[in-house]
Amino acid sequence: MSSIRLDKFISERTEYSRSQIKELAARGQIKLDDAVVKRSDIKIDPDKAAVIVCGKAVSSDLYRYILLNKPQGYVSSTDDKDGKTVMELIPPELRTKGMFPAGRLDKDSLGALLITNDGELAHRMLSPKSHIPKIYIVKLDRPYEDKYVDIFKNGVELKDGEMCLPAKVRNVENCEKLAFIELFEGKYHQVKRMFAAVGNHVEVLMRVSLGGLVLPEKLGFGEHMELLHKDVENLFLPTDFDLFCSRFSAVFSANLINK
Repeated sequence: MSSIRLDKFISERTEYSRSQIKELAARGQIKLDDAVVKRSDIKIDPDKAAVIVCGKAVSSDLYRYILLNKPQGYVSSTDDKDGKTVMELIPPELRTKGMFPAGRLDKDSLGALLITNDGELAHRMLSPKSHIPKIYIVKLDRPYEDKYVDIFKNGVELKDGEMCLPAKVRNVENCEKLAFIELFEGKYHQVKRMFAAVGNHVEVLMRVSLGGLVLPEKLGFGEHMELLHKDVENLFLPTDFDLFCSRFSAVFSANLINK
């Protein structure tokens, strides 16, 4: 890769503005290859340079991917007008300009949420053409009924007349009020509206998988992990719903029961 200015390198990979970077350099807060630099306009090799700002290493990667286990009470937005946002859960050293949640989870919902600054990846992920399945586990108000399987398979008609694409649903063994559901679309409050259409109510909803990207069982609510690009590509891997449910029932049902 050709050389670029130090301030451009830092600005693209952090939340610092060019003027802030210039000031930090003047104050001796920026190191390049273990040496303090006082000018931010020098040219560097972005693939080889080791840059530290205020004691924090700046990754050479232009794009960043963070998997968050979203807790309740946070909105999937970068705008705090509706309350606390999921961005508050990401430490400053991992944030970059243009970072946003790729997809949404309701304020009272839990689970897997990808946060990134890679707009192309997010577009590919959210495009209907990609058909990325999303798997949720839900705690219901009333016991699960076997009739849901055929109703969801044929496409649920919501109470307002809107039709849903075919979906898969399966009960959690030994937990009569827990169920897994797999969707290939993302209508407003869709899971809750689907169960409402069959006479039930979702008390708690947790997303546990985005395509082949499964929420790690050791990642607690409110915790995050940074992903490599090769890990993010798991989004586009095919999934086996029944195998997923049998494999992860114990893990995710325990999480939801505790909620």
